[in-house]
Amino acid sequence: MESKTVAFVGLGVMGYPMAGYLSKAGYSTKVYNRTFAKAQKWQDEHQGIACETPKQAAEGCDIVFVCVGNDDDVRSVVYGDEGILAGMKPGAVLVDHTTTSANLAVELAEAAKQAGNAFIDAPVSGGQAGAENGVLTIMCGGEAAIFEQVAAVMDVYAKQATLLGEHGQGQRCKMVNQICIAGVLQGLSEAIQLAQKSGLDIEQVVNTLKHGAAGSWQMENRATTMAQDKFDFGFAIDWMRKDLGFCLEEAQRVGLELPLTQQVDQRYAELQEQGLGRMDTSVLIKALEK
Repeated sequence: MESKTVAFVGLGVMGYPMAGYLSKAGYSTKVYNRTFAKAQKWQDEHQGIACETPKQAAEGCDIVFVCVGNDDDVRSVVYGDEGILAGMKPGAVLVDHTTTSANLAVELAEAAKQAGNAFIDAPVSGGQAGAENGVLTIMCGGEAAIFEQVAAVMDVYAKQATLLGEHGQGQRCKMVNQICIAGVLQGLSEAIQLAQKSGLDIEQVVNTLKHGAAGSWQMENRATTMAQDKFDFGFAIDWMRKDLGFCLEEAQRVGLELPLTQQVDQRYAELQEQGLGRMDTSVLIKALEK
């Protein structure tokens, strides 16, 4: 049984199972969710305590994990009289699993330091399935000594956790990850269209190509459903557009142009205008059907 007490703030499709793994691993776990009923439901299913405020969740904890929606959502649970920092004990570590801007990571690191705490930015990749199966990839930014304190705890829901450098570098690595996904989905969308028009069986194509150089997670998990016109699952394009926005901002900061990323972002914007913002990112194929 682990002696550390931890908190998890944000019980969405990612945070809910991640917090569950912490509890199952024997950590004394407290949870908070904006909708308290969700926290109560989690408490009914796991060993742990549902809290009514982020401050209450953070009190007495060695590590506080956050996984919410965007920069403003993170600020709303970290700051203020009822926020995480108001409840954290001296020396505790705040770990943000939310995909945010690198600027926010630097901001939070300074705020935590001023409060006598430490911070790690730690966005994740692997989607809902990765969270549910405990096989997420975690990209971290921060001090090596602090990373070592939290890495073993994160291992309960990760297959890999890597420190990429100073605060913000975890978020920048996640930007690289999202650009790669955008490019693969663009290529996969075009490839599926050609396969369909040429009379190929998509499932057979996937089972053939996944073992070669063209193989990818997106091909194995999304190609068949894309061909079947199924998109009501996975990572929504509303969130992908948020992430690609960070990518384009960072590119501008370092003096780069990202033409493919800009193109995919624009196509996602068009799909949002069609009311498809909550569909999975693989719905990109619909933008090519003109």
